[in-house]
Amino acid sequence: MLCPFTCSLSRNVAAGPSALRANRLPRKDDRRPPADYAVGPTRARCRLAYVARVDTVICLSEVTKRYESGQPALDSISLTVAPGEAVAVMGPSGSGKSTLLNMIAGLDRPTSGTVTVAGQRVDTLGESAVARFRRDQIGMIFQFFNLLDDLTVADNVLLPAQLAGVPRAQARARVDELLAVLRIGPHRDAYPGRLSGGERQRVAIARALVNRPALLLADEPTGALDTATGEQISKLLLDLNSSGQTMILVTHNPDLAARYASRTIRLTDGRIAASGRAAGHRIAGDTAAEVQQ
Repeated sequence: MLCPFTCSLSRNVAAGPSALRANRLPRKDDRRPPADYAVGPTRARCRLAYVARVDTVICLSEVTKRYESGQPALDSISLTVAPGEAVAVMGPSGSGKSTLLNMIAGLDRPTSGTVTVAGQRVDTLGESAVARFRRDQIGMIFQFFNLLDDLTVADNVLLPAQLAGVPRAQARARVDELLAVLRIGPHRDAYPGRLSGGERQRVAIARALVNRPALLLADEPTGALDTATGEQISKLLLDLNSSGQTMILVTHNPDLAARYASRTIRLTDGRIAASGRAAGHRIAGDTAAEVQQ
């Protein structure tokens, strides 16, 4: 079953990539930290960030996840991500990349530690509440698209908005905007099986964006694509980030991380082994013309 994920675009679809600039995070007043946020050093830093009105979209504090084997998939991970950042997560298989994404999305719960996304303690939510949270705040892009083959392109993109209860006319208007900006409008009535890999990934991106997410999570978004198509999708993600979209990108591709992320985190055995900012990477909010140079 598809989780209902979220997004927004400008009304000016004719502006091409610059039309992606209308992505916006929830207002500051909608992202107040919980009352127990001051407990522990990392939580205290996050709390101070809120007090100073320098919001964090993601704040993980000493997050550990242990499975029945006893070996931690994540081991005391602390991490903050600011609005508009594009963070790449790298590491060998089994290093904890997917577990980290699952924690942020509320698909898994930590054994210890806290996970706060867009001001919400995700790790304390019940099943229904966390499903609503994902619907309203998280967009996800997968390596193998996860589209429904018996729905048309337009209906695949429309589905999360329908699940969120968006009025049908309003939802269809958003779908039309997304399909136009992502250049897949001519395929709106086609079925996914008739599309190329790149076209299907564009549909998956549109679906992830339809409900205006605070955060976009991309798990190996170019892993199932050929080099040229992967380059096109990578540039599309760059345009999304330049519009202000906060993004976490899990990848095995160091070139993708270096070129399209503002910061790279390397995981080894469930721990952060290294973290660094890309030299000369543009700041989210640069003009579309600068991004295209």
